[in-house]
Amino acid sequence: MALPIDFITRTRALLGNEFDSFEAALQADVPVSIRINEKKGTPAPCAGQPDSRVTWCGTGYYLPERLSFTFDPLFHAGAYYVQEASSMFLEQAIRRYVEKPVRCLDLCAAPGGKSTHLSSLLPEGSLLISNEVIRSRSNILAENIAKWGNPNCIVTGNDPEEIGRLTHLFDVVVADVPCSGEGMFRKDTDSTGEWSIANVELCAGRGRRIIHDIWNALKPGGLLIYSTCTYNTEEDEENIHYIIEELGAEALPIPVEDEWQITGPLKYDHPAYRFFPHKTKGEGFFLAVLRKANTETEELRFKSKNKKEKGKAAPTIPETVKSYLSDAPSFSPEWTGNILRMHPEPVREVYPLLREHLRILSAGICIGEVKGKDFIPAEELALSTALRPDAFPVADLDWDDAIRYLKKEALLLPAGTEKGYVLIRYKGFPLGFVKHLGNRANNLYPQEWRIRTGYVPERVRTILSPL
Repeated sequence: MALPIDFITRTRALLGNEFDSFEAALQADVPVSIRINEKKGTPAPCAGQPDSRVTWCGTGYYLPERLSFTFDPLFHAGAYYVQEASSMFLEQAIRRYVEKPVRCLDLCAAPGGKSTHLSSLLPEGSLLISNEVIRSRSNILAENIAKWGNPNCIVTGNDPEEIGRLTHLFDVVVADVPCSGEGMFRKDTDSTGEWSIANVELCAGRGRRIIHDIWNALKPGGLLIYSTCTYNTEEDEENIHYIIEELGAEALPIPVEDEWQITGPLKYDHPAYRFFPHKTKGEGFFLAVLRKANTETEELRFKSKNKKEKGKAAPTIPETVKSYLSDAPSFSPEWTGNILRMHPEPVREVYPLLREHLRILSAGICIGEVKGKDFIPAEELALSTALRPDAFPVADLDWDDAIRYLKKEALLLPAGTEKGYVLIRYKGFPLGFVKHLGNRANNLYPQEWRIRTGYVPERVRTILSPL
């Protein structure tokens, strides 16, 4: 990897004698790490493997090699998420400062690593709103949120300025702001050609603007968790200093272990946490926690102007549908045409406000769609942790048939499988639905989620394969 000369000069000035070790680390192999989904009962991989734990994340694991994730049905089932280990340090900030149910905004959330992590970390009864302004990326975000299976989530696709108008709505805002990406050089070697001092300055200014835009939506006394995947001080410490000086925030410390080898602030004395690849097993990452001043400010309250459409009665919910969820009485129905979603209480409390002011991609659980006299269960229902385990007959598939299902190909189900809507599983993890007609099964896996490649590697390794 050829590093830009200006990057070398600037980073050598930051690291001094450590720069040679840092540069050597950028030429080494990229560590592979995952987070398992404990709500779905995913077992720990790498049993007996030394140094397999990501020590700052209770559900994080390093893998000895990069596996065939596209061809692991458990990846598609939301049993785990492939995430860079350094960014899992977010867990320490949440565990230190979030003790009761909150409304949390993940502002720049795609593709969903921090959002799926937050949905596992936040106290029970919390609401997570995951936002991504770029439309193509917001669809990927919604897919990954659905696969993770937590119903207490809403996915939106808005500019930070639009969300900032929702005065004092959030207790926590996580802003992994767009940056120059220096910390990803090893993972994406082509990105070195896009780096420049001008882009660093552009990204630093963009980060400040994003925080300004969203600041009004954070409650007094609320937390801002600011992060980047870059090393320079302009996008990191200098922006933290700016937020403190201009917005009156207070930077908060996070307890860390010496063995993690996390680097403290390189400029100013505000608490800040930086990961370098020659010291920690992961890519470059920076994080700081700030508390908004707890001033007495009148909260702006919004009143919904939406009225029920007259003359259009919502479809009747079939009795069988009411029994699909483990705790059905705690959910309320929300119809959009013939599509039924179910909202748990944290979603229900804020949904009318968000529907009026933001572009909502998904909220709660999509249960299914009424077509004539039929109710077709949705993929989100199959993957939700709120699905009652015995709500549908099941068909357990081997690896070959599971991959056929995920490619949306035709299937023959095991003899004796009941007719009707059947939940497809692999190693006990739900993948989705089919409609079993007896002699064949209609594959209901979403067309836009299917495995598109025709290539299958000769040697397929998954997280539950012997390593």
